[in-house]
Parts: sequence; structure tokens; C-alpha cells
Amino acid sequence: MQVKEGTFLITGAASGLGAATAERLAAAGAKVVLCDLNDSVTSHAAKLGERAKACMADITSSEQMQQAFDTAVAFGGQSGLSGVIHCAGVVSVAKLVDREGNPADLEAYAKTIHINLVGTFNVMRLAAAAMAKNTPTQSGERGVIINTASIAAFDGQVGQCAYSASKAGVVGMSLPAARELSRHAIRVMAIAPGVFETPMMSEIPDEAAQALAAAVPFPKRLGKAAEFAQLAEQIIVNPMLNGEVIRLDGGIRMQ
Repeated sequence: MQVKEGTFLITGAASGLGAATAERLAAAGAKVVLCDLNDSVTSHAAKLGERAKACMADITSSEQMQQAFDTAVAFGGQSGLSGVIHCAGVVSVAKLVDREGNPADLEAYAKTIHINLVGTFNVMRLAAAAMAKNTPTQSGERGVIINTASIAAFDGQVGQCAYSASKAGVVGMSLPAARELSRHAIRVMAIAPGVFETPMMSEIPDEAAQALAAAVPFPKRLGKAAEFAQLAEQIIVNPMLNGEVIRLDGGIRMQ
């Protein structure tokens, strides 16, 4: 799968990991469709020029995401949609029992699962249906799906039951999806980022962010969105990367 002249849909593309991925792929000669609920995605796409389009859509909506994929397929022309990099999601923190002895909010838990896990499944199924119609490339591929998990899927901390469960579900879908979609020549991969400099990270106190950075063995800092984008590009171009989850975390293991 080549990046140049390919067409890729990126969710969560208004900022952070998604925005960096859209920028890198566009710079490498790809067409990119930036998808997000935040209306700033429009201005971000405009900065990337005519090789980029913006699409506002909710990843949990069948109708809105179908429109996003229809836009991407049309943008790709005869080549259709080459791949999807799914970065959209939410972080949630809540203990099962709070300091006053009250149980966690069940609706909040269900919302996290709905966005991070059901939303991922929604994106995957629509992406697969679109790319299965492609004419295979010279290497025999029809497309690639790259999901975003998290090291919390493996090293969940206190208060991360909802978030860890949602991302563990993304990990769990990777291999069965890759096996199923192999008959369509579509690869499925997932990236599990560690602690990264993203808008989500800005929500925690500076002292906590510094402690997380210090816990990374090497390099002893937070990850950069551009490094996630670099790995996404490498997954696209390497056909042997399939059915796997790659930790991108500098060797950190959360306590």
C-alpha cells in the first residue's frame, strides 16, 4: 500500500494524533479526509490545501459516518478509499466507589464504552465495506485499517475501568478482524500509545504530566503526535504488519 496518491480517512483529525497523521500523509502526497465533531476540523483541512477535505461526523452514528466514507470514496476517484486511521475517542476517569462510598455512574461508563469501542466497530465495519470494493493494488492489497488503542488496555491505572475496558476491546478486535478481512485483502492494525502530548493530556495538572514523563524509560519525555503519525505511515507501507497491536510508549509500564 502506497501513501502517495492514496486516499485516507482520519477520525479525530481536528487535533492531536489525528491532526498530526493527516498532516504527515498529506505531506507524503496522499489525499486526506479529516473527520471530527469539532468544527475546527474545517480550518485545519483548509491549511492542508486541495488534497484535504473536512467532514464533521460522530463516530457512533451510522448515518453520519456513512456520509463521511461516501465523501472519502468519491474524493479517491477510481482508486477509492485506501485506508482509515481511527484516532477519535474520549478519556474518562472514575473510581468504582468514591470517597463518600457512592458507586460509579453507570451511564458514564456506558458512554465511554459506546464512544471508544462501539464507535471503533462502527468505523471498522463501514471502512471494510468501502475498501472491499477496491481493485487490488500491485501488491494485492485493497486497504488498511489502523485503530488507536492505549497502553491502558494492558496497564490500566486506578479509576480507569471504563477507559481500560474500552481500549482492551479495541485490542481484542484487532486479530479477529484481520483474520476475517484477509479474504478481502484488507489489513487491520492497532497502535497503543503511551503518554503523549495531546489536548487530552493538557487536562491533567502539570505536576502529574511531569511525573508521567519522568516514568518513561527512554526517551524520558511525553510522546509527540508526529511520532504516532510516523508509525501510522510505516504501517500503511509495510504489508506484513497485520493483526497486531504495537505499543508506542518509550518502554513505560504504568503502575
